[in-house]
Amino acid sequence: MPLLLPRLPPSPVRRRPPELLFAADDRPPRFALLVLAGQHAATAMAFITYVLATAQIAGLDRQGTQSMVAMTLLGMALCTALQAWGGRTGSGALLVHMPNPFMITLVAALVAAHGPGGIAVATLVYGAAALAVGPLVTRMRALFPPAVVGTVICMGGLGLVESAVRHSLGVDAQWRINPVSAAIAASTLGCIIALSVWGGRRTRLLGLMAGIAIGVAVAALTGQLEGLDALRSAPVLALPSVAAPVFRIDPAMVVAIALIAVLSQLDTLGSVIILDKMDDADWKRANMQAVGGGIKANGLGDLACGLLGSFPSCVCSANIALAHATHSTARVIGLATAAMLALVAFMPQATLGLTLIPTPVLGAVELYAAGFLIVSGMELIASRAMDSRGIFAVGLSISAGLATMLMPPLVQAAPEGLRFLLGSGFLVAGLLVIALNLLFRLGTAQRAEQRLDMASSTLHADITGFVEGRGGAWGARRAVVQRAALATLEGAEAIAAAGGRSLVAIRGSFDEFNLDIELLHSGPALALTSAAAHGTAAPHASLLDADDAALDAALLNVSGLLLRHLADRVEVADGGAGPAALRLHFEH
Repeated sequence: MPLLLPRLPPSPVRRRPPELLFAADDRPPRFALLVLAGQHAATAMAFITYVLATAQIAGLDRQGTQSMVAMTLLGMALCTALQAWGGRTGSGALLVHMPNPFMITLVAALVAAHGPGGIAVATLVYGAAALAVGPLVTRMRALFPPAVVGTVICMGGLGLVESAVRHSLGVDAQWRINPVSAAIAASTLGCIIALSVWGGRRTRLLGLMAGIAIGVAVAALTGQLEGLDALRSAPVLALPSVAAPVFRIDPAMVVAIALIAVLSQLDTLGSVIILDKMDDADWKRANMQAVGGGIKANGLGDLACGLLGSFPSCVCSANIALAHATHSTARVIGLATAAMLALVAFMPQATLGLTLIPTPVLGAVELYAAGFLIVSGMELIASRAMDSRGIFAVGLSISAGLATMLMPPLVQAAPEGLRFLLGSGFLVAGLLVIALNLLFRLGTAQRAEQRLDMASSTLHADITGFVEGRGGAWGARRAVVQRAALATLEGAEAIAAAGGRSLVAIRGSFDEFNLDIELLHSGPALALTSAAAHGTAAPHASLLDADDAALDAALLNVSGLLLRHLADRVEVADGGAGPAALRLHFEH
C-alpha cells in the first residue's frame, strides 16, 4: 500500500522511458520507497567524511565535530526536500545533497580561526552567491549548451577517478596496492553491477545497498572493520549543540567562496539535465526553469541552515548514479530521503556508524559514479553537431582539466590566492569551456547564405556541406541536422525535376528552438500539393502509359510527401521580382 505523501507540484509533460521503474511523478509502494530512500540516504551520508576531514584539519574537538555533522545533515535534508518538491523552490527532481568537497580547505581555515561558529559565514556567503546566480541562469541558455554542460559533467566524473582508485585499491604513499582493499572493492562493485545489469525489477532496487552490505561483510571477515568501540559508546538519541555564529571573514576569502559557489552551480545545472534526460524519452534541451529552481533550492537550504553551522552543500553525483542503477527517479524518494537525513541528525550512533563504512567500499561506489558521469557527459557532448569551434572548446578544456589533475606541480607557479582554484581540474575545465564557448561564438552568425550553381557537379555536396557545417557551428542536434540535410537534398531534386527552375542560393537560420532552411530558385514557386491528399492519385498502372508531364507531376507529388515527412513544416513562396523560395522548418 502506498504511503500517504503530500501532493507535489506537477512536473512537465514528458514521454516516460520504458526502462524506468518509477518515473518522477510515480509513487512507489511502501517497501520499495523505504528501500530506495534508505539507499539514497546511506549514500549521501557516506560523504559526511568530507565534514570529518574538515574538522580534523581544523583541530575541532569531538563535540564540535558532532555538532557540525548533525547540522550538515539537516542542511542536506532541507536542500534535498526543496529539490524534490519543485515548483518555485526547487528543480522537481530526485537530487540529493552532500557536503561540498571544494569547500574543505576554506571552511577548515575559518573553523580553525573562529571555532565551529566560523562555518556560518562561509555557508551564508555560499548560499547568497547561489541565490544570486540562480535567476541569471534561466536567461543564459547560450552560455550553457550541451557541449559545455557535458564537458563539466565529464570532468566531474574524471575528477572522481583518482580518489576512487586510491580508496578501492588501498594505494599507499609508495604506490603499493593492498590486496584486501582490492578484494573488498571488487566484491562491492561486482555486486552493484551484477544486480543492476542482470537483476530483476525488485533486485535492481537493492543494487547499491546490497553492494555496500557485501563490502562491509567482506571487510568484517578480513578484519578491516574498525571503530566499533566508539560506536558502542555513542548515544542513540541526542540533541546536537549549536555553536554561536561568527561573522568575521577576510574579504579575499569571500570572493573565493562566492566563486566556488557559482562554479558549483554548473554541477547543479548538469545534474538537473541528467535527471530530466533520464525522465524524458524525447529529451531535446535543458529545462532552464528547472535548472534555476535547482540552484535556488541549493541557495535557500544553505542560507537557512548556515546560521546553525551547516557545511555548504552540493548535489551528490553518486546519488544520481544510484537513480540510474535502480531505474527510479520518483520525487517522493527525495522527500523520504530528506526525512531520513533529518532523523539521523539526532541519532549520533547511526551517524557514526555510517562514517565507519570501510574506505574500499566507498571507493567502489565512487568508481560506479565516475563511470556513469563520464559516459553521461560524453552523451551530452555527442548529442549536438560540432564543428571545429566545438571540438576545440571541448577538447582544450578537458585537456586543461586533465593536465591540472595529472601534473599538480604546475599549480605551484601560480599566485597563492589562485592555487585553490587552479588546483581543481573540474573548476579549470568548467571555466575554460565557458570562456571558449563565448569566444568562439564571436563571428558565428545565426543566419547564413550560400550561392548555388545548378550546373555544378558538386551541387549535392555543397548543399549537404552547408546544412551540416552551419548545423555544427550553431550546435544543433545531430538528428535534426541529418534530417534537414536529407530534406534539403530532396527539395533541390524537386526543384530540378519541376522544370523551368534553377537553384540560386540556400539560406539557413537557427535559434535554440527552430532550424529553418530556404532554397531560393528562379521561376514560379513549386506546387507541392499532393494529389493523393485530395483523393486524385493516379493508379500505378496508368503511370506506365502516361506522358512525361504526368510522370513529372507524379514525381513532384512524391517529393511533396517526402518533404512533409522529413520536415515539420513545408512552405513555398513566390518571390515576385526576386527568386521564389522553398522553406523547410524543423523543430529543435
